[in-house]
Amino acid sequence: MPDPRYLIIADGNFDPLESKTANSVIRYHPTRVVGVLDRLTAGKTVQDVLGFGRSIPVVGSIEEGLALGPTAVMIGIAPAGGRLPDEWRAWLGKALDAGCDLISGLHTFLSDDPDLQARATKNGRTIFDARKPPTDLLIAAGEARLVDPFVVLTVGTDCNVGKMTAQLQLTSALKARGLRTNFVATGQTGIFIEGWGTAVDAVVADFIAGAAEDLVLRGAENADIVLVEGQGSINHPGYSGVTLGLLHGSCPDALILCHQVTRKHIGEFRREPWLRIPPLSRYVELYEMIGSAVHPTKVIGICLNTYDMTDDAARAACHAAAEETGLPSTDPVRFDPTPLVNAIARERENYIERRGIRR
Repeated sequence: MPDPRYLIIADGNFDPLESKTANSVIRYHPTRVVGVLDRLTAGKTVQDVLGFGRSIPVVGSIEEGLALGPTAVMIGIAPAGGRLPDEWRAWLGKALDAGCDLISGLHTFLSDDPDLQARATKNGRTIFDARKPPTDLLIAAGEARLVDPFVVLTVGTDCNVGKMTAQLQLTSALKARGLRTNFVATGQTGIFIEGWGTAVDAVVADFIAGAAEDLVLRGAENADIVLVEGQGSINHPGYSGVTLGLLHGSCPDALILCHQVTRKHIGEFRREPWLRIPPLSRYVELYEMIGSAVHPTKVIGICLNTYDMTDDAARAACHAAAEETGLPSTDPVRFDPTPLVNAIARERENYIERRGIRR
């Protein structure tokens, strides 16, 4: 089957920070995106709004978007609570009637909507809810610690700082070195890009670690390295439970710590700041201590998100992070990911020798 052609709905929140799903799909699958629906930036190109994406148009109505010839309409933002805005329901109905599939990562499942499901059935279309979790998950039992591939988990100082993007950049670079590398998606955006995974933030709490374990076991097939997408932060007042479940369920051999340099408080991009982000060195201590309570692990590199900084300021931030932590540091999107790739390759060699794994 030909690749889908997406119209992405990001109405009211299409910008470099808020529209994570839209931005990532555009960055990694630009040829599949025919347009973005956002009334605030309509008339511009995606390049104008994000700084990448070239001439993909931004339109102001569902009719304009459908005229671009999409085969699927994707929800490209995650509103607070993951709920479907009422106004969008009519847009999605029109998309189904026009012969499009629906793809969503919202906590509100589109397939549970009687009208949308009836229209999908009538028109022979599908509705894919990426956050709908598997029904056969088990409680974690530490099985991920037994896989032969080297497992690396990204962890963060906050949500939405680049944990998924870091892993995707590293996946490409490691594959270029001839290392069989599998990216494991744990959120809806990663699932849209990779084509499989489990959105762990929609899993019942008792089974989050089990979901992570299952993903590592699946990702370990035909792999030298497994890169697990991280979620949240270990001290995030809302999302730390998901972070901990991933940390213990995936039993990572190494961690990459991700941070947006200009962000000083947890969650400040969405609400009034109150909880200050501790120093990177403190996060290194926390993640190594808490992670190693189940399986020995250590932070081996720092991934910085510097999208809103000048080149000189970004380079200075990478240098400062390396000085503070004693670890290689880079922005793998803006600069060369080699420092982190070298760290993974080096630690994997030590891991192979320590475990006595046959090559």
